[in-house]
Amino acid sequence: MSDPHAAMPEAPPTPVAVDPRLLDVLVCPLTKGPLLYDRAANELISRAAGLAYPIRDGIPIMLAEDARRLDEG
Repeated sequence: MSDPHAAMPEAPPTPVAVDPRLLDVLVCPLTKGPLLYDRAANELISRAAGLAYPIRDGIPIMLAEDARRLDEG
């Protein structure tokens, strides 16, 4: 029988939609190249830099030190 007081696992946060106008003007801060929006991963992808920039609470975090390397999976 399960414990009714046990902590429920937290669901992943629901991605907040990014304003499409913002996506039209953003570029990779390293390469100045285009970004692809990955809605499922809630990231902006720079293939040229090999980085995925996270989007938190609908705000793209355009800092290379916060980006995930694409070869890390």
